[in-house]
Amino acid sequence: MLDLSWKVFTNTGNLDTYLLIKELERDSETVNESQQTSGSDLSIDSSSQ
Repeated sequence: MLDLSWKVFTNTGNLDTYLLIKELERDSETVNESQQTSGSDLSIDSSSQ
C-alpha cells in the first residue's frame, strides 16, 4: 500500500496522498510496537504457569 501511495504522490504531487503515506507509516509503527510488546507479554505469561 505504501508503494502505491508513494507512486501516486510522486506522479501527482498531491499533498493528501503524502499525508496518507505518513499516516500509514505511523499505523505500521504502532502495530509493530504492539506486536513486540504482546509477544514479550506472552512469554512472561507462559513461563509463570
